[in-house]
Amino acid sequence: MRIFGISLYVIIAVFFAVHAVRNQQNMYWLLILFLFPGLGSLVYFFVVYLPALRRSRGAMAATKAISQLVDPNRAVREARTDFDRAPTVAHRMRLGAALLDAGSASEALEHYQAAASGPFSSDPALLQGLARAQFANGDAAASRDTLEKLFAVDPLARQRPEPSLLNARVLSAIGATGTRAAFEVALASASDAAPRCLYADWLAAQPDDADRQRARELYAEIVHDAKHWPRHAREHNSEWLQRAQAALSR
Repeated sequence: MRIFGISLYVIIAVFFAVHAVRNQQNMYWLLILFLFPGLGSLVYFFVVYLPALRRSRGAMAATKAISQLVDPNRAVREARTDFDRAPTVAHRMRLGAALLDAGSASEALEHYQAAASGPFSSDPALLQGLARAQFANGDAAASRDTLEKLFAVDPLARQRPEPSLLNARVLSAIGATGTRAAFEVALASASDAAPRCLYADWLAAQPDDADRQRARELYAEIVHDAKHWPRHAREHNSEWLQRAQAALSR
């Protein structure tokens, strides 16, 4: 039994040592882990491993999903409480974002419009939220105007994942000639499968056979890449994966 206990300590220490090497931790952790496998592993868990786990994208996504399942209105309720206590522009924007995520696009737009009427009307975060709310309410033309203001005050926003994808969707909705180029920009800055799927949807609706073939290739890329996604990525991209699979089956 004692030998089994020692072996278990060593196995745990090896696990944390691998984690330390992969995450480029200071090499003194290896010395601590192997000289004192039991105590060293315990210290490493609380000092390095647990904080990193809490900060990981998967942990944040899982926490958000659980929170939405247990208390789907929590984000809106907390944002509304903070805004009632202190109706600052920052709190109004937070409430607007929470309302958008909860599907209350109309009320979210009211808050963003109110925030945009003040001295922070050229704030990039505010403009991006306003454009998002306008698009969610079906006003693509107004969303395009707001995005142009955003790109004027923050040119780099055109290359970032969220505003670049929103721009492509807006141009697609109004039938603008720059839609293809906008989707290519969104694709280049993509951090998930949404740009590929939405671009494929647009290409599939075009009359050119080459565009429809490109659409199938993008759908196929999503399905192929999904085989290697970690759990949090699969959950985050579930909608786009399902849409890609459905498109390929047609």
